[in-house]
Amino acid sequence: MDIPRHVAIILDGNGRWAKSKRMPRNYGHVKGAANVEVICRAADELGIKYLTVYLFSTENWRRNQDEVRALMKLFHSYTRTAIRQARENNMRCRVIGDPSALDETLQNNLRELVESSRENTGLNFQLALNYGSRDEIVRAVRSIARDAQSGKIQDPGQITEDLFASYLDTADIPDPDLLIRTSGEQRLSNYLMWQLAYAELYFTPVPWPAFTKKDLELAIEAYNQRTRRFGGLVKGEEDTEVH
Repeated sequence: MDIPRHVAIILDGNGRWAKSKRMPRNYGHVKGAANVEVICRAADELGIKYLTVYLFSTENWRRNQDEVRALMKLFHSYTRTAIRQARENNMRCRVIGDPSALDETLQNNLRELVESSRENTGLNFQLALNYGSRDEIVRAVRSIARDAQSGKIQDPGQITEDLFASYLDTADIPDPDLLIRTSGEQRLSNYLMWQLAYAELYFTPVPWPAFTKKDLELAIEAYNQRTRRFGGLVKGEEDTEVH
């Protein structure tokens, strides 16, 4: 079986899962956070090299403020747990998104998580926190404009797809091969829109807290059943034109 090198996941359905259990939404978020470790281990066991999860979007600030405060409290405890998990599981952790809107303690936790795991050689685990693809692209454009203003970029012809990608939060991370969204929704929700240009998309009705290693395997099986095309050619059949 062909294992995708990079899997991105939109962790959806925490609140609905909790409601189905007649529990408050925050209970779903807590169980969803705990499931991240389970799926990280499963991804590593399956041979996935990069796993990126959507924890909190730039749009999530518009949620009920009590829920936002509860999520921020959860992220504080989760990042401390993630530091231990990264050490125990040899994971290298990175954060994508704009951390400047987060409180100072959480920013410090995230910096410690990244720095303490920098030399780890196992699963590359990316946490998308206060992340939005449009925001990421705008930030990249601003950085390019500053470099053009300073003379670092002197010719518009220097701005290629590769150069632009080097200004994104995912600069040194390969694009995802497979996107999984849980809980039945079928949209990208402003997630990795540049990076997902050629990814396979997989939608499952299973809510995130109930998503298991078996569900991940089913997504990979579906990925393997699809014909991957690159530039109009079937991968592995470069001499065969596909119409």
